[in-house]
Amino acid sequence: MPGGVYLCPAVVGTGNLNNLDTELSRRLDALRALGLHRELQRVDSPQSPRVKIGDRIFLNFSSNDYLALANEPQIKEAAVRAVERYGAGAGSSRLLCGSLAPHHELDETLASFKGTEAALSFSSGYAAAIGTLCALAGKDDVIVVDKLVHACIVDAARLSGAKLRVFAHNDLNDLEKILKWARRRPGACHPAPRALVVTESVFSMDGDQAPLGELIALKERYGAWLMVDEAHATGLYGKHRRGLAEECGPSGRIEIQMGTLGKAVGSAGGCICGSRTLIEYLINRARSFIFSTAPVPAAAAAAAAGVRFIQSNAGENRRNALWDRVQELNSKFKIQNSKNRSAIIPVIVGPEGKTVEAAAALREQGIFVPAIRYPTVGRGKARLRVSVTAAHSTADICELAAALVRLQLVNRKS
Repeated sequence: MPGGVYLCPAVVGTGNLNNLDTELSRRLDALRALGLHRELQRVDSPQSPRVKIGDRIFLNFSSNDYLALANEPQIKEAAVRAVERYGAGAGSSRLLCGSLAPHHELDETLASFKGTEAALSFSSGYAAAIGTLCALAGKDDVIVVDKLVHACIVDAARLSGAKLRVFAHNDLNDLEKILKWARRRPGACHPAPRALVVTESVFSMDGDQAPLGELIALKERYGAWLMVDEAHATGLYGKHRRGLAEECGPSGRIEIQMGTLGKAVGSAGGCICGSRTLIEYLINRARSFIFSTAPVPAAAAAAAAGVRFIQSNAGENRRNALWDRVQELNSKFKIQNSKNRSAIIPVIVGPEGKTVEAAAALREQGIFVPAIRYPTVGRGKARLRVSVTAAHSTADICELAAALVRLQLVNRKS
C-alpha cells in the first residue's frame, strides 16, 4: 500500500472474527438442542457391506451404492487407466480445453444407455439441477415441484427466478390446479407462461414412486415440460435398467431426464439426458457447466464403465441380487411402501432426538444406519434410512432385521 503499511484483514478486526465464532457457536448449540447437529464420519475402507469407522467394522446399510459398483475391479481399472492416460485433473472447464475424451465418451455412453439423442455430464447431481433449471426458466415462467423433491431441485428453482409452486406429494389433483393457474396467471409477459414440472421417479427418503404415466398425460394436457430425476432409479428399473421411466414406458415423452453417477453407477457426477437441442442449449447456458472445471478424467471413465456394467448380463444379475435382498427384508417385517420395490427402506421414528438415539443403539450393535432429520425430511418425521445393496448377504439382512426388532423399531410379520 503506497505511503503506508498494508495489514492483512485477518489481523485487523479480529474482534469481528471472534464475534462470528461466538454467533456460530450459539447457532450450533441450538442445533444440538433440537437433535439436528451433524458430524462427519471418517470411513477408512471402500464402499462395501462392511465399513471401517474409527477402530470398528460396521455392517453398512447407509450407502447408495445399490449395485456395489463403487469398489468393482473393472470400474476401478477404468479410473486408473484414465489417470495414466489423461492425468489427475481436467485443467479447465470443458468449454476451454478441459473437454477430454473420457467426458465425450461418457456423454455418448449415457445417451445410448438412456435412449436419448444426447446427454451432458456435470460435476454433481446438484450442479446438473442448478445449471438446467436456471438455464430453462426465468422470471416469467413457473416451476412446479413435488413437495418431496431433493433439495437441489428446490434450490435451483429458487435461483432461477421463476415462480415456484409446490404440489402435494404425488397429488395429481393438486398439480392440475397449479397448472390451470399457471396457464392463466395474471401479470405474465406472454399469454401462455412456460411451466416446468419437476419430480423424482423414486423418492430418496421414502423410496416410493412418482406416477409417471399420469404426470406425463397431465403435463401434455396443459402444455408443460417435465423433468424427472432418476437418481435412485437408474440401474434398478426397466428392461435395460435405464430407470423407472423405462419401466413405466413413457421415457420418450419426458423432455428432461436427470440422473446421478454416484449411486448405482458407482462413480461421481450428474447428468442430463434429452434432445440434442436441449444439450446444445445447456452447453451454452448452464452456468454450473460453463464455469466449472471439468470433472476429473478418472470419474468420467469410471462412470462410463459403470453404465456399461449395468447394461451387461452381469448388471442384470447384480440387479436381481439386489431385489432378492430387498424381498428378504420385506419378508421379515412390514415396511412403508412395500408395494413398490425399492432399495430405500425408511424406518420412521418421528422425534429427531429419538431417531439419533436409535441410530446410536444400532451402532452399538455394529450396524451403521444414518438418522435422517430436518431439513432433509419434515420436522417430526425423522427416520432411519436403510439402503440395501446387491453385495449384502442373506445373513446381513437377518442381522439387521433382528437388531431392528430388538430395539422395537419394527414389528415382525406374523
